[in-house]
Amino acid sequence: MSAPPLLLAGHGTRDQAGVDAFTALAARVGALTAAEGIAVVGGFIELSEPPLREAVTALGLEPGPQQVVAVPLMLAAAGHAKGDIPAALTREQVRHPGLSWTYGRPLGPHPVLLDLLAARIDAVSAPAGPAPAVLLVGRGSTDPDANADVVKTARLLWEGRDYQFAETAFISLAQPNVAAGLERCRLLGARQIVVARYFLFPGVLPDRVVTEAAQYAAAHPGLDIRVADVLGDCDEIAALVVERYREALAGDIRMNCDMCIYRIAMPGFADRVGAPQHPHDHPHDHVHAHG
Repeated sequence: MSAPPLLLAGHGTRDQAGVDAFTALAARVGALTAAEGIAVVGGFIELSEPPLREAVTALGLEPGPQQVVAVPLMLAAAGHAKGDIPAALTREQVRHPGLSWTYGRPLGPHPVLLDLLAARIDAVSAPAGPAPAVLLVGRGSTDPDANADVVKTARLLWEGRDYQFAETAFISLAQPNVAAGLERCRLLGARQIVVARYFLFPGVLPDRVVTEAAQYAAAHPGLDIRVADVLGDCDEIAALVVERYREALAGDIRMNCDMCIYRIAMPGFADRVGAPQHPHDHPHDHVHAHG
């Protein structure tokens, strides 16, 4: 029996550099799994081509029972990983009778990501002088569990490394924003700050982090503020994706549901318990169009 194919599910971006990096990573993952006969395709839930529907079609699935493993190329389990991608996969089961999905977990937090973040920070840090403070900037979500994962990542990044300290900020949907995060670092005594962008690929939001950090730096000329690169297309991320594929096949997914707002009544989110999902409507793959 051939190995189940792997579908990489991305969010999508209006930035072509981000799409290109996603495509390059998919090819890198495919090269890692080629010897085992594992087909690899990638698609997006919105903003970019191809949509997940076309990625599944590219697998050339035969009629009848067929298993596919889907791995969300996301750093935290927010609404896209919890609702939008599963909804898209369900639509593909309607289009492809007999299709079954094994769904992997998002990539973070993970030691590989911490090491990559540290490498990106080192690449822009001053070669001499005291260790910098780090401001880890994530995408931000309306899901507190996903935001907490970013905060957890910042703390794990700090542990065992000689940074002055590590703080957290978000570029959208959550607080503190970049300016507020940098201000907190300043008030805590930092004079050298590295802004670590916790993103897989280039895009509109990672670029916005650069802009907002530059604006704050211009208003505070006494600070040395530098911005690290995104994680990017690299061998380490590709290997982590394959790890998620294998653990999904083995049934060892271990997704954290203890703090999910759809399961427990968190303060301010009690109305979300048991609430139906409302996934995105991709313009090329409408939610209600199954044909």
